[in-house]
Amino acid sequence: QVQLVESGGGSVQAGGSLRLSCAASGYTISTYCMGWFRQAPGKEREGVATVDGFDTITYTNSVKGRFTISKDNANNTLYLQMNSLKPEDTAMYSCAAARLRWCNGQFHYWGQGTQVTVSS
Repeated sequence: QVQLVESGGGSVQAGGSLRLSCAASGYTISTYCMGWFRQAPGKEREGVATVDGFDTITYTNSVKGRFTISKDNANNTLYLQMNSLKPEDTAMYSCAAARLRWCNGQFHYWGQGTQVTVSS
């Protein structure tokens, strides 16, 4: 059974940093596509960053240069380092995992999410 458990969310002031973690069990993160998503109240879920089984990384434009997605294969954990946070980054952040090595937009497993709140 695949489980994804996020942690690391919290409340910070604009300009601050947070690092989100997604611990995976029953799943080998090094092999497959994984991603971070976020959803703000009243808005649709948005893809933030993905990393595939070939370590190809993509970011949505609004976080480029501020967020970094990475994998710790030894600990089977996905990270999202978030720097220079802005109030518009406020959302519930979730990690997701696919069944394919490459990312094609389909994710089959989801964590429960961790809240990030950025105050101005």
